[in-house]
Amino acid sequence: MGAKYKRILLKLSGEGLMGEKSFGMSAQVINELAVQVKKVHQTGVDICMVVGGGNIFRGAKEASEGIDRSVADQVGMLATIMNALYLQNAMEKIGLDVRVMSGLNVPQVCEPYMYRKALQHLEKKRVIIFAGGTGNPYFTTDTGAALRAAEMKCDALLKATQVDGVYDSDPRKNPKAKRFKNISYAEVLNQKLQVMDLTAVTLAQESKIPILVFAQKGKNSLVDAIAGKGNFTIIK
Repeated sequence: MGAKYKRILLKLSGEGLMGEKSFGMSAQVINELAVQVKKVHQTGVDICMVVGGGNIFRGAKEASEGIDRSVADQVGMLATIMNALYLQNAMEKIGLDVRVMSGLNVPQVCEPYMYRKALQHLEKKRVIIFAGGTGNPYFTTDTGAALRAAEMKCDALLKATQVDGVYDSDPRKNPKAKRFKNISYAEVLNQKLQVMDLTAVTLAQESKIPILVFAQKGKNSLVDAIAGKGNFTIIK
């Protein structure tokens, strides 16, 4: 496998961890992801990760149903820490050296996020999972991913979704939806395409970090995307 990037941030969907379940996590999906991350890491690629918490709790949805937005987002950030710990455990079992760093201070289970410490982990060839979002409400995990990608000087942000790229409409609802192979940040922002929140896209644009959008589902989805194979969209 020929990797195109030296350092990446992989943004995983919390919903993508459910597999065929309607809630929670699939051990099979998590183990398959761990194997893929190891394959990519063995090629010499530095890997950072951010995982959402939508398989456990969706802050914005719950806030719209009466829970205060700040409280809902804090619960959502805790959900991302839970997912990160499961991913860490799966990757450690197959021999990867992994650190979870959180925007929320939960010292009993993971390290607090510190910029210089994170860079040291990468220099030591450890995989980092950034959890707890930015530590602040009103910021999505997409925005947290773009922020950490910029801080860690990543060559690319890989956004794993439920579909295989960026479309002009939802392909799960519209069978005639058109998938873009390449699209600019400006086009995504102007058309308000629902691939990442607009703050995340703007931050990636300002940091000149390309966003590669691919389908999370599949035993070799990450490996193929890194090698430039299969279906995906590049935003740059």
